[in-house]
Amino acid sequence: MPFQPAGPHDPAEQVALFRYGVVAEAVNPRLSAAERGRIVGELARRAHPHPDGTMRAYHRGSVDRWVRAYRASGLAGLRPATRCDAGQARRHPELMDEAAALRIEVPARSAAQIAEILRARHGVHVAERTVREQLRRRGLDRAALAAEPARAFGRYEAERPNERWAGDVPTGPFVPCPRVAGSKRAKLFVLVDDHSRLLVHGRWVAEENTRAGQDVLRAAIVRRGLPGTLFVDNGAPYANAALERCCAVLGTRLVHSRPHRPQGRGKQERLNRVVRERFPVEAEAAGIASLDELNDRSAAWAESVLNCRVHAETGQAPIARFLAGGPPRAADPVLMAEAFRWSAVRVVTKTATISLAGNRYQVDPSLAGRRVELRYDPEDLTQLTVFVEGAAAGVATPFVIGRHVHPAVPQANRPEPTTTGVDYLGLVQAAYEEATIGSIAYRDLPLPGLEALVAAGGEDGEGTPGDVG
Repeated sequence: MPFQPAGPHDPAEQVALFRYGVVAEAVNPRLSAAERGRIVGELARRAHPHPDGTMRAYHRGSVDRWVRAYRASGLAGLRPATRCDAGQARRHPELMDEAAALRIEVPARSAAQIAEILRARHGVHVAERTVREQLRRRGLDRAALAAEPARAFGRYEAERPNERWAGDVPTGPFVPCPRVAGSKRAKLFVLVDDHSRLLVHGRWVAEENTRAGQDVLRAAIVRRGLPGTLFVDNGAPYANAALERCCAVLGTRLVHSRPHRPQGRGKQERLNRVVRERFPVEAEAAGIASLDELNDRSAAWAESVLNCRVHAETGQAPIARFLAGGPPRAADPVLMAEAFRWSAVRVVTKTATISLAGNRYQVDPSLAGRRVELRYDPEDLTQLTVFVEGAAAGVATPFVIGRHVHPAVPQANRPEPTTTGVDYLGLVQAAYEEATIGSIAYRDLPLPGLEALVAAGGEDGEGTPGDVG
């Protein structure tokens, strides 16, 4: 079943993204059936953060069902099915005290089991969701009752290249910024391969935002292949719906580090320290005129120095260890375009047209006056897909195209052209004068006045002043 794209305005997609976050660890295609079974069992015993801020645990059957659905249909398989019973469950507050006592008696009892006990004792059906919500409000959810065991943190290293990438945004030197009167401290979006310690890709930017992070991730995948896991912090560039959807489409597990828990980020922090100690000081000493120049020098230094030095822990150069098993497998271009799609909402004009980034497009006439969502690849504005209330409604046909790449993409900012000094009209004039009157221009010729003609007639003795005519 092909993947059905959806945008940030589709509630069903938000459910699918949350479910993928729960089972991402178990859908790795490299896992055997036995390994996947052990991971699913662990996921079922673990409490997961819900979008409403609570911690929730899920039955083994639910986790198994989500894993099978994703492996069969991708992210579309995790979208909730349309319910046939839209009625709301009635609340039974008189039974909640008994439900609380049942949970306290055996903390491992699930909400479904407690609801079944209440039905068997009193003949009243109480929705599982109602039981779970009431117990959570009383502080009796299973995650809160389960004591967290002491954990010992050991050293971790990925077994192979591209098994796990880590990302961060350290700060760098001041560079001139056209948007502000003066300079601004640059920030480095950087991705590191856990196995080889390779700096996969990095880019210095002036603004730390979601789009800059996605641009770096896309370029890194194109250069180095697809990562199995992306390990990042909880900063705004990484904690957003766009990155969640991107990783879900690509099959990459997105993991956020817990606040105030630095475990697992040692390799990333070490590389950040090396970059801060060795590159910015030299860049500032040389004088950097722009972000483009900073990125050019940074890329050259990373590829020829940082990735080629022998790492003290592995005893190998990062690039050599990364390529020891051969070149990485390239990601599917169609899947890449779908994963990094952007979304925009527009209202269709009375003439059935919409505008985006200065371009105009024609859509189906039946959409005139309606609010639609446009999904597109920011690096190819010739193809836009139109969605209405989460359902596909055709494509937007280019009507007036003046820009093929979205202006927010860094590659779209082309440098100012240099002056050639060619005077085309001057060349044309010079060629014309050379062909007609040689080296004498019209402006150098005297006007033939009356006195000149008289003088010319008197010199040969054949004319008089009255003969002029």
